[in-house]
Amino acid sequence: MMSAHSLYRPQSGLDLIRRIANDPRERTRAVRQSLSRIEEVEPEVRAMTAVVQHDAAMAQAMVAKGPLAGVPIAVKDIFDTSEFVTSYGSSIYRGHEPRSDAAVVTWLRRYGGIVVGKTVTSEFAYMAPTVTRNPSDLGRTSGGSSSGSAAAVAAGIVPFAIGSQTGGSTIRPASFCGVAGYKPTFGMLSTVGMKCFSWSLDTVGLFAAGVSDVAYFAQVLSGRRLAVSEDSTGPVFGLPDRYSWGEPSANAAAALETAVRAIEDAGGRIKRVRFAPWMADIAAAHETIQRYEAYRSLGYEYDYHRAELSPMLCAFLDRAATVDMAAYVNACAFVEQARKKLSELFDGITALITPSAPDEALEGLGSTGDPSFNRNWTLLGCPCVSVPGLWGLRGGPIGVQVICRPWDDAVCLDAASFVERAVGAHVGHFAATLEND
Repeated sequence: MMSAHSLYRPQSGLDLIRRIANDPRERTRAVRQSLSRIEEVEPEVRAMTAVVQHDAAMAQAMVAKGPLAGVPIAVKDIFDTSEFVTSYGSSIYRGHEPRSDAAVVTWLRRYGGIVVGKTVTSEFAYMAPTVTRNPSDLGRTSGGSSSGSAAAVAAGIVPFAIGSQTGGSTIRPASFCGVAGYKPTFGMLSTVGMKCFSWSLDTVGLFAAGVSDVAYFAQVLSGRRLAVSEDSTGPVFGLPDRYSWGEPSANAAAALETAVRAIEDAGGRIKRVRFAPWMADIAAAHETIQRYEAYRSLGYEYDYHRAELSPMLCAFLDRAATVDMAAYVNACAFVEQARKKLSELFDGITALITPSAPDEALEGLGSTGDPSFNRNWTLLGCPCVSVPGLWGLRGGPIGVQVICRPWDDAVCLDAASFVERAVGAHVGHFAATLEND
């Protein structure tokens, strides 16, 4: 179903880690292959902003120790890195060289990961389109703002990548690019050293080829038990009867229905749920909080470098300047009350399941897509996983999103793994039936 212009070749991080455990020489081979893949596909995919020097990467790989020893990893260019220029997607910071690494980069290095480069981000991780192209179809966007990180995994440049989410910047590009994307519970992974856009919303996001891969990656970085079990049985998924923020396209609805049938065939259960009226007000609260905080976080850039901001971001900050403290306090109070009601939302279910995005990736690079299916969960601090394995009617990847209550990340990843296995079995059976016909 992929385009003839496809460079889609995600590689399992867990498979690589097993090979390294059996033969330490695989560490340098893996890094060499990553750098070779960058040379091969980067002119067309355009996922990277900086790449490590070959000799430096080889030297790091030879002495790497830990659960990520020798594994190539890419980091979104809103995280400070002492080894690479960090420009936050903006010409204002062209050539900027931080003196220290962001916290999540420090942990990558402590655990033996080899940071092979920085990935393209939308300007300050907002929504301005980037140059990155979708590896599954080079004529399409890879989403935003973590466009480069999702594309780097989808193209097989790296098995793991770091991104972020303030609205839908991990889940949506993962869906568009056909890889697993995981937005943890808010605050689980440190944002120290990450360029702030909204301190109440910014969340570190992770990308990998599949759910088991991204769960292992998250377990290493968080120190929490998150690696998935393949014997989980009978989860109950809440399927919303409607969405207060707008309906998915027929394409996304069809993909979700395929996932639902796969879940039921695999022994899972579906329970129809109806969102309470307060869910309709979440998007407005998200916008109020994001605007208020971004206007302050980017105050220096807005006051002194406004001409260097994109028209899209500048217009957003112009609007953000009108949000006063009273509106912000009211929005924060509303969110606090909404979070207290989350137990009602998850009553009797293991996880919610929704589309990851309203549709598969858009044609062209003029838009990063719509975060409407993600921002509510970002505001509520919920863990979310975009599960790969489905393809839309127009031939592009399209994910389904699994959501749990805050700090139920292990449950969320297990449920997402169940969906991934179920979808794989269902799609494989369908393909075999077509061949036999």
